[in-house]
Amino acid sequence: MMKKIMSAMMALMLVAGVTLSSVEPAEAGRGGRVAAGVAAGIIGLGLLGAYAHERDRDYYYASRERCYPGPEECGWKNRRCFTNSWGDTVCRGGRWTCWRPTYCD
Repeated sequence: MMKKIMSAMMALMLVAGVTLSSVEPAEAGRGGRVAAGVAAGIIGLGLLGAYAHERDRDYYYASRERCYPGPEECGWKNRRCFTNSWGDTVCRGGRWTCWRPTYCD
């Protein structure tokens, strides 16, 4: 919480410092006001982008369960097995693969 408050305070101090230090008497007429507006817009968008990037992103996963990959398991997939006339189990086809099942808390 303190980190968020300090980030907001730093952003406000930066905006106040830039605003107060860049205010000068206009010598060029309208061109100075347009340039100041563009500069303020660039600085403001930069601050908003920095604030949006640094905040915690747990809100997306907050309502979901926590999931993680489990240990690797290997086995046959898509294999056909049958019992022949002598009582032996015979398996054919398929593919030996490994996977990691997902476990959720």
